[in-house]
Amino acid sequence: MTGVLVVGSINMDFVVRSNSPPRMGETLVGSDFSTHAGGKGANQAVAAARLGAHVTMLGRVGSDAFGERLKTRLKQEGIDTRWVRETAGASTGIASVTVCNGENAIIVVPGANASLTDADLDAAESAFATVDVVLAQLEVPLATVAHAAELAARHRKPFILNPAPAIPLDQSLLASCALLTPNEYELTTVLRRPGAPWQEALSLMPGRIVMTKGAEGAYFTDGSGGLRHQPRFDVSAVDTTGAGDAFNGALAAFWPLGLAEAVRRASAVGALKVTRPGAQEGMPSAAELDAFLARAE
Repeated sequence: MTGVLVVGSINMDFVVRSNSPPRMGETLVGSDFSTHAGGKGANQAVAAARLGAHVTMLGRVGSDAFGERLKTRLKQEGIDTRWVRETAGASTGIASVTVCNGENAIIVVPGANASLTDADLDAAESAFATVDVVLAQLEVPLATVAHAAELAARHRKPFILNPAPAIPLDQSLLASCALLTPNEYELTTVLRRPGAPWQEALSLMPGRIVMTKGAEGAYFTDGSGGLRHQPRFDVSAVDTTGAGDAFNGALAAFWPLGLAEAVRRASAVGALKVTRPGAQEGMPSAAELDAFLARAE
């Protein structure tokens, strides 16, 4: 059982379904509204936990009903929430999600996620010492993410960074990453190579980048720089919300199996996720993944 520490965001998702996205100034009638537990950090934590990893979540929620509800939800998934703290006077982070024909557009309001600090991480340093891998994203302050990388390095734990939402990253943080997991757009942004071919950008960190590329699947390089390709698994998409988080949670859960096998399984997990509505609700179990891979072979 892989021990995974997730440092990241915890949100409540407000999901509206419609036949088309609204244009500026336009009011549309949607077909459905629902609320779902979300946030990239929490989504990835649930994905890893359902795949059999022992997961610890480190983050912040607000002093509101959403915060308590989300923390309870994580506990129900078997996730250790002792390091999920409440921020007095702040709202829990939220995401407004519009889903149209299986695709989504999202606006995130960080709320308490913006209050996650180095001090929170230092208080939880024992968690860094006892897990097998540390996983983070960029929906909490960048300085806090950088400190998470430092603590992972201090305890000789691999640090996986999902650089979303994408911003240019300093070389010191990139050097701390055992694995960087951008999509095609995020890749050139985080590496400060705007306009560069993705193949060129991918070669800058041999064996340490996995790039997802939509319908083409995922690309990565081995330690010597050789390009590898993981084709996508063909499925009928219902809701793509959380697909990238499913992929990243799986990478962390299967990290001990080696990069190629972890990417293969993560791609299958992402494919399974898009066949179901909701970010966390749609995350597959280990048994479901095994059955899916058996059918795909």
